[in-house]
Amino acid sequence: MAGAGEIRNFRTLFISDVHLGSKAARTELLLDFLKYHEAETVFLVGDIVDGWRLKRSWFWPQGCNDVVQKLLRKARKGTRIVYIPGNHDEFLRDFPGTHFGGIEVADRAIHEMADGKKYLVLHGDEFDVVVRNARLLAYLGDWAYDAAIAINVVLAAVRRRLGMPYWSFSAWAKLQVKHAVNFIGEFQKVVADEARRNKVDGVICGHIHHAVMTDIEGIHYVNTGDWVESCTAIAENHDGSLELITWREIKVTAELHALPAPVKSKDMQAA
Repeated sequence: MAGAGEIRNFRTLFISDVHLGSKAARTELLLDFLKYHEAETVFLVGDIVDGWRLKRSWFWPQGCNDVVQKLLRKARKGTRIVYIPGNHDEFLRDFPGTHFGGIEVADRAIHEMADGKKYLVLHGDEFDVVVRNARLLAYLGDWAYDAAIAINVVLAAVRRRLGMPYWSFSAWAKLQVKHAVNFIGEFQKVVADEARRNKVDGVICGHIHHAVMTDIEGIHYVNTGDWVESCTAIAENHDGSLELITWREIKVTAELHALPAPVKSKDMQAA
């Protein structure tokens, strides 16, 4: 695995669930990631802009502008960028086939890898029973997630002061609830079934903020994760193989290695 300071070139990058417009969006980490990763094609797999939160209250700091400008700049330089809207940026679903500054909008896509395997690319919210059948419940869940993120910020600060490693309360809480109803497993199964109906080899999606690559009854299921907590992306190498990149962990490791070695006290040197 390359370090945080090395530029890597891929055939394709898949990024989802950035949630620009949310205070939880890790724009600084995404900008850093985009700086060190180039690709012929970039798929934005939904929930890049958080329209739900922006409707509640406008929040658009400079970091959000910087991410948009970075993507537009890549498009101008020749990168093909495909934006597949999710439920939080569903307003873009009214513009399939439209190009915005070189970024094309599509409801879903079939992507052929370098090795000839085909993958269905979609956000995945249409297979989330909560979002599909109970919009009010989905909005309440969204509010609760905001609250968990706020708790997370306080906890992280306390743990840093105590010299403890990073631990995500919001990710833990979400995982406990969704495991209780077997949500993640069921979501993965129905998305894999959709890939099977489309006669493809695999599926790449987002939506549930749970980055993973696994095989489900002959279908390669890939979830891109998010840029709220895990800060993950999926990359296609030039041979068609896929890898999961966890940028938060790479950055933390690089920062730790960059720290100066502790200076030994005179007493320790004497010993």
